[in-house]
Amino acid sequence: MTHSESYLSDKDIAQRYSIGRATVWRWITTRKFPSPVKLSPGCTRWKNSDVTKWEAEQEAKA
Repeated sequence: MTHSESYLSDKDIAQRYSIGRATVWRWITTRKFPSPVKLSPGCTRWKNSDVTKWEAEQEAKA
């Protein structure tokens, strides 16, 4: 069975957390948010698995 990774755009991330797209980029340094992956020129995305792992880490801190 092949595992297929899903990817999220900055717009997807912004909608997920009800924040602005610029905030997503700011979180990379201020909240240690996962770094994005450059899939091609002009196409930068986050691995869904990285975002889910980050969420679990944030819940553990709370």
